[in-house]
Amino acid sequence: MEPVNFTQISKFILLGFSEKPELQPLIFGVFLSMYLITVFGNLLIILAVSSDSHLHTPMYFFLSNLSLLDIWFTSTIIPKMLVNIQTQNKVITYAGCITQMYFFILFAGLDVFLLTVMAYDRFVAICHPLHYTVIMNPRLCGLLVLICWILSVLHSFLHSLMALRLSFCMDVEIPHFFCELNQFIKLACSDTFLNNTVLYFTAVLLVGGPFAGILYSYSKIVSCIHGMSSAQGKYKAFSTCASHLSIVSLFYGTILGVYLSSAATHSSHSGAIASVMYTVVTPMLNPFIYSLRNKDIKQALKTFFVKETTNWSVVRRLQMCPCLQSQTV
Repeated sequence: MEPVNFTQISKFILLGFSEKPELQPLIFGVFLSMYLITVFGNLLIILAVSSDSHLHTPMYFFLSNLSLLDIWFTSTIIPKMLVNIQTQNKVITYAGCITQMYFFILFAGLDVFLLTVMAYDRFVAICHPLHYTVIMNPRLCGLLVLICWILSVLHSFLHSLMALRLSFCMDVEIPHFFCELNQFIKLACSDTFLNNTVLYFTAVLLVGGPFAGILYSYSKIVSCIHGMSSAQGKYKAFSTCASHLSIVSLFYGTILGVYLSSAATHSSHSGAIASVMYTVVTPMLNPFIYSLRNKDIKQALKTFFVKETTNWSVVRRLQMCPCLQSQTV
């Protein structure tokens, strides 16, 4: 079949997980629940950090950025999927597909870079505790986040521009629940060598590089903890980075699992199911990992809700006061 110019392709079809009508309400309910839990849980983390002055530290600054990022990350793909299920329409426009792809790559890259910055923060906190506040000053923290944004924007912009050069045949079915770059490239009828080269090169550079940085930071952390004489000091040092280590393991572990399962089965459908782990499940679990293992977060949330409950009670009493006075008279 002769390829047609991409300007003639106005839409794609997202096949999703299943075409069986009886499964659609179940899929809709499961993903809506996970999305609401993700948004609500990460908003609680942001609320706890912003409301408690004791949590205005570099570690919690990066954590609140990660929580906000997870909300944006899932919001890039889940709402569109829920709308498609509800309306029984799997179509996404060409512009919508490119836009979704751009923001997905942007927020995924930010996730990778931010986890690397958080590993460096834990390295400084454990290995250089006396100089921690001097090294991790507000200016450096802001600069690190800005660098993460710049690199992610450039990375996403590059892939989006490369995607725009592709031309397609009439087969516009994407065997996924969102516009995933690799599946998008596979649909193209034009030469995709340059796209695949850029895809694999940037994956090694911008995913493997940060992962190597995380491994290096934790190798130094393990070395510092091993050199501590006090067992209590070792436990305290390890507990400060246990939550971050859990999230890193979950994030990279699920990504590795997705691509290994896809390579083993050669099935795009199984890859779509496996990708739910890092696109939906990981952002949903992050707030639980940090809140369940972190006394400061739990205390901040408890204080916030007690304060809000007290304020609400005071307002209610003031509203009831005129009525009570008229009854007394």
